Amino acid sequence: GVGKTTLIQKVTQALKSSGIPIDGFYTEEVREGGRRTGFDVVTLSGKRGPLSRVSSDSSTSRREYRVGQYVVDLVSFEQLVLPMLRNVNHGSNAEKKICVIDEIGKMELFSQAFIQAVRQTLAGSGTMVLGTIPIPKGKPLDLVEEIRSRKDVKVFTVS
Repeated sequence: GVGKTTLIQKVTQALKSSGIPIDGFYTEEVREGGRRTGFDVVTLSGKRGPLSRVSSDSSTSRREYRVGQYVVDLVSFEQLVLPMLRNVNHGSNAEKKICVIDEIGKMELFSQAFIQAVRQTLAGSGTMVLGTIPIPKGKPLDLVEEIRSRKDVKVFTVS
């Protein structure tokens, strides 16, 4: 709630209007009647789908991925994000591009395929990543700490 996604959106608009090749996604709050009911994934190409929704009941039917009161829609998330990340990773190295990943957090990290795709994107020489990671609280998230400690990563704290 400090404005990470807002900052990402403004930077993305500035980069796009400068003609810099950019792709990726951000997460956006979904509100109904003034209260947050979940999050959507929005790709920079304009596709949108659910990332998570408030669970209507507390019983965990089937294999549910939960963060607090939210149930994560892994299928929807992967269908939107993975093709975009694969596309970024398989582009020609001649064209340097920027990949927006907002965010690399608890909900997204339920996806093993997403974790692999993020690692591949970071390893690729042709892509610069503009991403958001949460401030550590509680149990550290392996991929987040791995990213935070990389020599080629610059972390800015948004407050």
